[in-house]
Amino acid sequence: MDLGQVIRDVPDFPASGILYRDITPLLGNAEALRVAVERMAAPFRAERIDRVLAVESRGFLFGVPLALMLGAGFVPLRKPGKLPCAALRADYALEYAQAALEVHVDAVSPGERVLLVDDVLATGGTLKAAHALAQRLKAQVVGASVLIEIDALLGRRTLHDLRLESVLHV
Repeated sequence: MDLGQVIRDVPDFPASGILYRDITPLLGNAEALRVAVERMAAPFRAERIDRVLAVESRGFLFGVPLALMLGAGFVPLRKPGKLPCAALRADYALEYAQAALEVHVDAVSPGERVLLVDDVLATGGTLKAAHALAQRLKAQVVGASVLIEIDALLGRRTLHDLRLESVLHV
């Protein structure tokens, strides 16, 4: 199945000059969603994954089914102020704004093997922040899985030694 056919390009959203990759048509297509999640999980099936750490909000849509497929727990990486207990924070830059992620301080035990998940890799800032939080929790980061990698933005280069698996390259 060509998953690129069920992802819609939206020019100038959320800001002028940005080409937004809209995954809602993929999410509405049961077969495409199943294939997407299976392809995101496949490179990590042979690994022992204890927790899937997924980025709010679209990363959650893939993180929960990935966690179930991999027999792992799920940890949400949230926007600031959304977690009720003590949390760690990592700030980062997007293509068009500043942002931050937070995670509960007890979400992962030291040494647990984690997989980072998001829907899109653009400039790499979001996954870099997710990686930093996992390291601060003393987790062993096995890698990262994304649905879409926007190659022209060179986000992969900012992630250095992080194993990164992408289903689609645009």
